[in-house]
This record gives sequence, C-alpha cells and structure tokens, in this order.
Amino acid sequence: MSDRLDRARTTGILAVLRAPSPELALEASEAIIRGGVTGIEVTFSTPDAPSVIRELIARHGDAAYIGAGTVTTAAQAELAADAGAEFLVSPGTLPHLTRSMLDTGRVVMTGAMTPTEVMGALELGVDVVKIFPASLGGPSYLGALRGPFPDAPLMPTGGVSPDNLAAWFAAGAVAVGAGGDLANSASIAASDWADIEQRAGRFTAALAAARG
Repeated sequence: MSDRLDRARTTGILAVLRAPSPELALEASEAIIRGGVTGIEVTFSTPDAPSVIRELIARHGDAAYIGAGTVTTAAQAELAADAGAEFLVSPGTLPHLTRSMLDTGRVVMTGAMTPTEVMGALELGVDVVKIFPASLGGPSYLGALRGPFPDAPLMPTGGVSPDNLAAWFAAGAVAVGAGGDLANSASIAASDWADIEQRAGRFTAALAAARG
C-alpha cells in the first residue's frame, strides 16, 4: 500500500462534514475530534470551506487528518490545497477535474460506483476510489468489487454506521467516509455538540473493535 495512504489507513474514518456556516463547521469538527475521530472531510457545501480547513489545521496540526470534500471544480481543488488540505475528495470522477486534483500533489479520492467507473478512476491514477453511494450495495458489494480489483484502495461512503463498520473493513475498505450517522445535520444545526461527540465516540469504539 502506498505511503501516501498511511494517514488515511491509520485514521480509518473520515467524517464527511456539511455545515450551514464556518462557525458551526468548526464547532462540529471539535466535537468529532473530542469523540476520537480525527479525520475530517470539510465539504465545499459548507460556506467558506477553505477557511475552516485552514483553522482546523492551525488548531490540530498533525493530530488530525484534514481535507476537503465535494470538490467539483479545479478552482476548489486549488483553494483547498492552498488552505493546507491533506486530501481532496470528489463525489465522481471527471478526467479534467481529477487531473487538476492530482496536480496539487495532495491525496486524491474520487467517486465511483460501477466496475467501469472504478477502472476509470484507477486509470487516472487516483489514490483512493470512493465507492459512493455505498449504501446501494452494502459491504457485500464492496466485497464483490474486491474480485476484479483485489489491490484497489476502496473507501465506502454513504450508509456507514457503527453497527456495520466492521463489515466494511472485513470486505476490504482502506478507510470509510461517515456522513449523517456521524456529522448529523440536525444536531449540527441545533448546536448539540454532546450528541455529535457521542456519535464520534460510538464510531471510535466500533473502529477499535473492528481492528481488535
């Protein structure tokens, strides 16, 4: 496995963060990190995502793995890289956009669902293929993809919960992206940081059990 993936593999869980303001994004990130999940994917659906990325890196340094998600333009990839993002995630795999992401030198994760899409992403040279929305096929689908792609770094996102975390890793996930079950939008909107921290704690415990 590539050294470029050491951080993602060690972190194990990337919290897919969508927040209605930069301030709430920062508060939510802090609650997630307190709960033990140190991978934060700040999506570009969050206002001023680069400023959130920059601030989280300033606060946590190497103690957290901070990147950008929902990257859909080359300009966003550049803004995220300039803010210090360690990884860039796109929901799909467009050749021009993917090349722009790769040009930043950051770890690049792009979305795919079908075998043909996985092949396209791998051909472009991405570091991780994000299987999205993974809820459509579940861990058994990820396991099936392992047949033709035994060595491909696959990261399921969508439908990942503490209850099925072990199954995703058993099926061969290099890491997982966790959205609503972790960075819950209603709890973020209500500033219920205790709930967010507890959710992160459940994921952290599930990851430890899966690796145990």
